[in-house]
Amino acid sequence: MSYVPGQPVTAVVQRIEIHKLRQGDNLILGFSIGGGIDQDPTQNPFSEDKTDKGIYVTRVTEGGPAEIAGLQIGDKIMQVNGWDMTMVTHDQARKRLTKRNEEVVRLLVTRQSLQKAVQQTMMS
Repeated sequence: MSYVPGQPVTAVVQRIEIHKLRQGDNLILGFSIGGGIDQDPTQNPFSEDKTDKGIYVTRVTEGGPAEIAGLQIGDKIMQVNGWDMTMVTHDQARKRLTKRNEEVVRLLVTRQSLQKAVQQTMMS
């Protein structure tokens, strides 16, 4: 799915709620991200046309809060706790996800398998 600035975004999304795991003074989400408007989209392995500057999940810790919640490698993060994530830098995305005063992170994500399932349903 590519995004054209100034055009509406059409995506099939899934809601995922992650309860952060407390380890000492840290709250752990159990996943890593890549991408952002300040990154080179040609290096994004999840961008089909190599122009997408979205925020993608690049790693999910086995047995961690993100995996338990259903997050998958390759998921594109569209929103975090209601904040739009389609036009943010990598650092802005990281800060939005790791806010100390938020023990629950509510994501809207899209993934290629969701998009393809809806397209197949519409074609049948």
